[in-house]
Amino acid sequence: MNANLDSKGSVYWLTGLSGAGKTTLCIMLVEYLRKHNKSVVMLDGDKLREVIGATNAHTRKDRLKLSMQYSRLCQMISKQGVNVAISTISLFHEVHRWNRINIPGYVEIYLKVPIEELRRRDSKQIYERAAHGQIKNVAGLDFAIDEPKMPDIKIEWIPTLTVEASLEQLINKLKIGEN
Repeated sequence: MNANLDSKGSVYWLTGLSGAGKTTLCIMLVEYLRKHNKSVVMLDGDKLREVIGATNAHTRKDRLKLSMQYSRLCQMISKQGVNVAISTISLFHEVHRWNRINIPGYVEIYLKVPIEELRRRDSKQIYERAAHGQIKNVAGLDFAIDEPKMPDIKIEWIPTLTVEASLEQLINKLKIGEN
């Protein structure tokens, strides 16, 4: 048997504030990768919070700790030759730096959406509840986030941008499916 347990998969780290479209784009990316016979695992920050038992961990310190756990999990999976697509807020320079140093196939994808648009979308009612004082520790409102300095791909929101067009930008930039 010729098993290489140290082959490398890519980690597609989709980051942005709540409501930016990370999960939706991540799902589409995973579908695309699978269609092109790429082995891929999808991780979602909200689901990981449930698995880890950190549904109430929202302070900056808590979020940083969770983000580092996500990074290490992605590293472990990718070292086994499996691609990982993760949708997570995780907007910390220390996390991005750690990922670049420790995950060989790391691809940082930043979805930049203005707060006014995020408030308009607000499918989880996070921004509305924050405005009424019902929740605290909302990233980008109650504490500053670390906007990625040099993401591999930055998708900036414009009113006419569709999720399909965002996926096409990713595919074109990454040249996924060509080999």
